[in-house]
Amino acid sequence: MEILENCRLCPRNCKVNRLKGEIGFCKATGIKIKVARVGLHYYEEPCISGISGSGTIFFSGCNLRCKFCQNYKISWEGKGEEISTQELADKMIWLENEGANNINLVTGFMYIPQIIEAIKIAKTSGLKIPIVYNSSGYESIEALKLLEGYIDVYLPDFKYYYNDLGEKLSNSKNYKEVALQAIKEMLRQHPKNIYDEDGIIEKGVIIRHLVLPNHIQNSKQVLKLIKNSFGKNIYVSVMAQYFPCYKAEEIPEINRKLTEEEFNDIEDFVYNLGLQNGYIQYLEDNEEKYVPNF
Repeated sequence: MEILENCRLCPRNCKVNRLKGEIGFCKATGIKIKVARVGLHYYEEPCISGISGSGTIFFSGCNLRCKFCQNYKISWEGKGEEISTQELADKMIWLENEGANNINLVTGFMYIPQIIEAIKIAKTSGLKIPIVYNSSGYESIEALKLLEGYIDVYLPDFKYYYNDLGEKLSNSKNYKEVALQAIKEMLRQHPKNIYDEDGIIEKGVIIRHLVLPNHIQNSKQVLKLIKNSFGKNIYVSVMAQYFPCYKAEEIPEINRKLTEEEFNDIEDFVYNLGLQNGYIQYLEDNEEKYVPNF
């Protein structure tokens, strides 16, 4: 817990003393963990949700707080309840008993020391399913190195190529550089994706990118950078589920869903780019579905 005395768990380096109750950008405090939701989730990528569902644990707070966040009540408003590391471990065991394919830690960077302790407790109690670290991509290398050996699957976002867009929409002036280095560290830990006989991922990295309306060029540059940095065999999930939430209604350029033309443009670009592995998400009757394997 020493890192919480001078908190540098994320690239913002707030350096607040959380053990004394000081609050940084993410709004996390103290040793207690704040959790907003625990349950099975069926709408992740097929290799994560499968048929049985992914055992998601949503943590309260965020170090980006995107203005279009679909979970703004959690990330901005801090909805949730405080629990101990033992209680977090108990929730992991409960999810496994419910049939979850994995434990899916959603935006949990604020609680990395506590999460590590909870994983140790849960594994001592018999937890066997993989641990997924589901994040914004805005991660510090120091914190990611603490997770080595505890996280089986990294599921980072890569949101922005243009840092002025990242600053405008997610309060980050250096998102691209930070996310690029963070994903390099994730790939150092897990250079190869491994799947079980049912196609459920056991170890590896999948990079997510959410396509924003009126910012198709940003998406193209992100995807091109991913390929140029990590090769054509990297696993990528291109997501089309955007709809305007929270403060997006105050920003005209993103105050709508993607058009069919925008989606088709990105779909064509992905195939022409030559990426070999991953998913393209599309919406059918307002349900999220994925087309696997480019």
